[in-house]
Amino acid sequence: MNNYLILIVAITLEVAGTSLLKLSNGFTKLWPTLGALALYAATFYCLSLLLRAIPVGVAYALWAGLGILLITLIGIFAFGQKLDPAGYIGIGLIVAGVVVLNLFSNTSIH
Repeated sequence: MNNYLILIVAITLEVAGTSLLKLSNGFTKLWPTLGALALYAATFYCLSLLLRAIPVGVAYALWAGLGILLITLIGIFAFGQKLDPAGYIGIGLIVAGVVVLNLFSNTSIH
C-alpha cells in the first residue's frame, strides 16, 4: 500500500476517533466510546504499517501535525469551539513544521 495512502487513512481514522471521543462525554456514552476506541486501534495499526517505511519521528510528526490541523477545524466548525490569535499562530507553526519536513527533509515520506 502506498505510504501516502496509509498516512491519509491513519489521519482520517484518528480525527474521526477524536471527534467521537468528544461525543463520548468522558466515556459516559457507550457507542461513541466504543467507536472512538475502535478507530484509535485502527489508527495505530495504520501508523505501525507506516513505520515500516519511514522513521518514527517523521511519521509521528506528519500524523500528529496534520491530525491537529484537521481536528482543530472540526472543533471550530462542528463543535463551535473558538481559538485565540495565539492558538492560530501555534497551529500555523505546526503546519509549517510539517511542510518543512515534507519539502526539505530526506527522511520524509517521499
